[in-house]
Amino acid sequence: MAEIDQFFTLLREYLEKNSIIKLILGKYRGSEDGLKNIEIKSVSIKSQDSLSFVYQYKTKDITKNFPAGEGIEAIRGLLGGDFKSAHLFSLTEDIQIEFSKRGKCMLSRSKATCGNTPDKKHNREKHRTIDQNRPFLTTLGITNDEHQVIPSMSKKWKQINVFLEIFQQALLSSQLSKTQNINVVDFGSGKGYLTFAVYDFLRNSQGMDAQVTGIELREDLVRFCSNVAVKLEMDNLHFCQGDIKSYTPAKIQVMIALHACDTATDLAIFTGISSGAEIIMCSPCCHKELRQQIIVPPVLKPMLRFGVHLGQEAEMLTDSLRALLLEAAGYETKVFEFISLEHTDKNKMILAVKGERSPDKKAKTLSQINAIKDFYGIKEIQLEALLKTTVEAPFLPTELSCSDHSKKDDFSFSQSTL
Repeated sequence: MAEIDQFFTLLREYLEKNSIIKLILGKYRGSEDGLKNIEIKSVSIKSQDSLSFVYQYKTKDITKNFPAGEGIEAIRGLLGGDFKSAHLFSLTEDIQIEFSKRGKCMLSRSKATCGNTPDKKHNREKHRTIDQNRPFLTTLGITNDEHQVIPSMSKKWKQINVFLEIFQQALLSSQLSKTQNINVVDFGSGKGYLTFAVYDFLRNSQGMDAQVTGIELREDLVRFCSNVAVKLEMDNLHFCQGDIKSYTPAKIQVMIALHACDTATDLAIFTGISSGAEIIMCSPCCHKELRQQIIVPPVLKPMLRFGVHLGQEAEMLTDSLRALLLEAAGYETKVFEFISLEHTDKNKMILAVKGERSPDKKAKTLSQINAIKDFYGIKEIQLEALLKTTVEAPFLPTELSCSDHSKKDDFSFSQSTL
């Protein structure tokens, strides 16, 4: 068939010139329920020219990557069979091919409608945090049926994107960038906005085999999020009732805990360290523990006689010691402002990525911790006390099922809606 041969000749030509914007296979006539289209883009993965296939269903997307040659053969097998049309968008022209019910092939060429230069770098493509057309955004009420961000949810949309940008950079700098399997636990998942976003980002944008669990104390939110996950066929996304103290998964590679109140942040960090998590992301709040212990050094008394300053000093001291304890445990640690959240004025994040253990670095860091504690008269902080238990009694995580319920105790989360 001359038209189909011409189409694939042009496809290969534009691939070689790196001038393909995208290729969409449409008019699906196969038997797979819910599949609508396949969107194909040219990417480079580990210096190899590849084709990324995004299978677009009614409620989800699935991404599969193929070497360029295998990808072309896959397109040849699909076009004219399950898919009766293809629309190729290039820098210079659009090419469309369609098959009639009787199998007749028609090819047409027209002026280019897309003018963006394609970016083949796979890592560049990963910098796109998440697309507005993702089904979970509509189901959770962030976007409307036309995939436009609802004005009242614009701050939430920004929060999700900023969080994913931070998470993406941590992922790329960790050992997890070399694997396809990843286990994520989000303590205090709330309404699930970030939990769904992380799952969707890992599975659809990154093409990873992600297992994501949201832990939340409030039963109504667990039930709501679980129903949404089932509706959107997110099979490896689960929500369980519990908190940081009552629920300890057997395996954590990424530990997220936003707005863990006071020493709940210490327990969250301890859980991440003890389980060998590659990435730990915490947004602490309600710093109370050290403020009661601080013996104000004489030189600082003129400043810290003001209550607001003493509170800020306690926050800085607490999170600095947490960061240093993480570094002593072998993590590369950052403390920075995350983003202003409308439901709290706490916007600090502690981000830790596992690095190489160095006895010299550990000794130096522990010395710094002791010096800071001596300066402020601090006896001990919760995280330090918890880490000491790993020497006297090894940490033995026990996996609880998602049906386990527990009552709220001292280790709790603020009423976060993330």
